[in-house]
Amino acid sequence: MFAAAALALLVTLALTLLRATLGPTVFDRAQAANTIGTIAMLLLAVLGFLSGRPEFLDLALTYGLLNVIGTIAVLKFFRRGNLGDPGDADPAEPVR
Repeated sequence: MFAAAALALLVTLALTLLRATLGPTVFDRAQAANTIGTIAMLLLAVLGFLSGRPEFLDLALTYGLLNVIGTIAVLKFFRRGNLGDPGDADPAEPVR
């Protein structure tokens, strides 16, 4: 059962890689990269259970959270050109 799930995830990963290379816009490619991260997270969890190491689920969840944060950061960078507003403060002036 888990082996069939792992095989299905590998097929999905191959199709997503195809979409990532043929995506017409940056946002299509970013979505494909996010999907690849999600598939990798699921594959890590399934392979952990196949090998009898369910603690891989913790690693998969951590990887999934980092994947979401990274995708949001990349999309914000491509939309706005930067990742944050430096504010109106003078960098040479100490913060009080």
